[in-house]
Amino acid sequence: MTQALVSKVWSFCNILRDDGIGYGDYLEQLTYLLFLKMADEYSKPPYNRKLDIPSEYQWESIVRKRGPELETHYVTLLREFGQKSGMLGKIFFKSQNKISDPAKLYRLVQMIDQESWVKLGSDVKGDIYENLLEKNAADTKSGAGQYFTPRALIRAIIECMRPEPEKTIADPACGTGGFFLAAYDFITDKNNYQLNKDELQFLKYSTFNGWEIVQSTARLCLMNLFLHNIGDLDNLPPVEHADSLIADNGLRFDYVLTNPPFGKKSSMTFTNEEGEEEGEDLVYNRQDFWATTSNKQLNFVQHIHTMLKVGGKAAVVVPDNVLFEGGAGETVRKKLLETTDLHTILRLPTGIFYKPGVKANVIFFDNRPASKNAQTKEVWIYDFRTNIHFTLKKDPLKFEELTEFIECYNPTNRHNRKETFSEKNPEGRWRKYTYDQIIARDKTSLDIFWLKDKSLTDLDNLPDPDILATEIIENIEAGLESFKGIVEKLGQSILVKAFRGEQHFSYF
Repeated sequence: MTQALVSKVWSFCNILRDDGIGYGDYLEQLTYLLFLKMADEYSKPPYNRKLDIPSEYQWESIVRKRGPELETHYVTLLREFGQKSGMLGKIFFKSQNKISDPAKLYRLVQMIDQESWVKLGSDVKGDIYENLLEKNAADTKSGAGQYFTPRALIRAIIECMRPEPEKTIADPACGTGGFFLAAYDFITDKNNYQLNKDELQFLKYSTFNGWEIVQSTARLCLMNLFLHNIGDLDNLPPVEHADSLIADNGLRFDYVLTNPPFGKKSSMTFTNEEGEEEGEDLVYNRQDFWATTSNKQLNFVQHIHTMLKVGGKAAVVVPDNVLFEGGAGETVRKKLLETTDLHTILRLPTGIFYKPGVKANVIFFDNRPASKNAQTKEVWIYDFRTNIHFTLKKDPLKFEELTEFIECYNPTNRHNRKETFSEKNPEGRWRKYTYDQIIARDKTSLDIFWLKDKSLTDLDNLPDPDILATEIIENIEAGLESFKGIVEKLGQSILVKAFRGEQHFSYF
């Protein structure tokens, strides 16, 4: 049933693409209309909920109209709802109609009207929306992939963290809500917990807190949570549209689970006195940070440390530069090792993220009380990268391929672990390093690997050509990202003048 509905809803998107409406725009329009239809269903028996929606803008007012009258009414409705408070205002904030053909808008309304969405289980509704989000992420033109973490990886992280009922969970860069939904599924799984009424209420209204800097993504996240039975129409939304790095809001959480957006620098663009656009690194001057830097990945790591309660646990996806970069990077790593128990690092393979060229890791750490001694005693590293190859389409990452890591992590008692690496088994992927060994490394680098890359030595057993080609492209794109950072350092204004012919450079 889920796949049939996904196919039905998604096929309409292909019709709209002929009008230049992309996947992201379609998802937004679908969000507005789905929300209105479900609100209408909640206002009727057996729910009979009183909703703050004027009669002239309720679902029936849309279904009855067609042609230019429908388009005009829909535009007015979006504008009115965008000024409301609560969940309604968050969903419709700055909303616009992107479907300019009234006939196609009418067909979309009728398609949504045919289903009773509230009666569908939250798992069915949620799966439909999650499928659509993943299709949107897979569309490279939409650029939405950077907000979508592979669900197999999220599930593995949740299996390791094992979040408990009546504990708070935060994500300072929540994207479309993947970590929240996986945590929700884990906590509601009867094989893990038997929840009572109070625990269910806490899960629905008080467990999750998220921040997302991109308005359209925050909107999709809210709808995704709403469809999965997290929050409701009458209470404060669990997600804020905001830059979570700007300040410490004073809130502290039991868990922080997140994949901050890729890209090394935080920056802003402004127009100078000559009318030229210039870029400037955005630096967050916060008293609670160990280092002041424009590297947003390092800023997120510091911010997450601040967000945790004493005893709180974090799992964070970070790019390689967080593990080896000098300067502020070294300062952050040393402080993290001193003040938290940075107990585990999962080195991730390439080819699993929709943004190409990404080399990333998951760092797991527990916040600890202040102490004269370093809180990290040893760091366990699982190398899931060397000699492992994935592609998004032909060979995507599956949860089952992470089960060995989960077993090594030993979630039920992570203090009882056994290395798989040894002199007798040099191919073992699970190895520990003591605090003293790491501190002795250049720049306190945590970018540690020991397995031999077989592609460099075993020329008779190279990966398939398409995998090799993908990895070459990813390495080139990773290099381009680094070069872009260098160019930004040199100053965009110089490049602008050069391209305009105001200055002439000879590079050779």
